[in-house]
Amino acid sequence: MTDDFSTELGHPFTDAVDKVRAALAAQGFGILTEIDITATMQAKLGVGMEDYLILGACNPSLAHRALEIDRRVGQLMPCNVVVRDIGGGVLVEAMDPQLMVQFTGRPELGEVADEAAAKLRAVMAALKA
Repeated sequence: MTDDFSTELGHPFTDAVDKVRAALAAQGFGILTEIDITATMQAKLGVGMEDYLILGACNPSLAHRALEIDRRVGQLMPCNVVVRDIGGGVLVEAMDPQLMVQFTGRPELGEVADEAAAKLRAVMAALKA
């Protein structure tokens, strides 16, 4: 993972999650799913761990364009954005959308992946500001 798709925040976890949601929304992403890994591990395994949340973000326009090119892209959707406590800060991470191109072998997905990457970079930049 490159630094382009991750950033560290010095905010409390709940505040960081709010900032991530706002930054994603500003780039046209909605949250389709939310997985509270911390609560799940506690409930299912009785294991405690740091705050760890997976936000399943989707930009409908980009998703539609990608799915029109190759329906297998759905296996990589939604775009997971991880927000996790790293002790003294919060790390926000997302996968590089170019994985769509690699996964499918369809270079015509490159333009969509580039746009998605630019939006995710803008999210990370907004979080750093």
